[in-house]
Amino acid sequence: MHRYELTDAQWEKLAPFFPDRHHGGGAGPPWKDHRTLVNGILWRLHTGAPWPDIPPRYGSWRTVYDRFRRWRLDGTWATILDALLLRLDKAGLIDRDLWMVDASIVRASRAAAGAKKKSRHAAHVSRA
Repeated sequence: MHRYELTDAQWEKLAPFFPDRHHGGGAGPPWKDHRTLVNGILWRLHTGAPWPDIPPRYGSWRTVYDRFRRWRLDGTWATILDALLLRLDKAGLIDRDLWMVDASIVRASRAAAGAKKKSRHAAHVSRA
């Protein structure tokens, strides 16, 4: 097993969320192994490397990216996150305290609000 890859126990919890590799007996060749592709996705997300740098052991980087994108668009990742959060919540493992920084308390420069910059000449004159 390589760094960032799912253990057997972790995969057992996630596997039911992914579509049938054999399309439910329908037409078309079976999809590549979901676990291998998920491990490639996790590798990429953990490292922050560009998609083409995914190690060959996970398959073609395009396949890994396409599967990541497909599952993002069809809601698979959101469904997994919701289910895992619900499981943690039922087990009492989620802390309900929420800390947030509101952007209204973060100072920004005048230019960030659209103010015009002072020219160097105007700044030099105003100091005199």
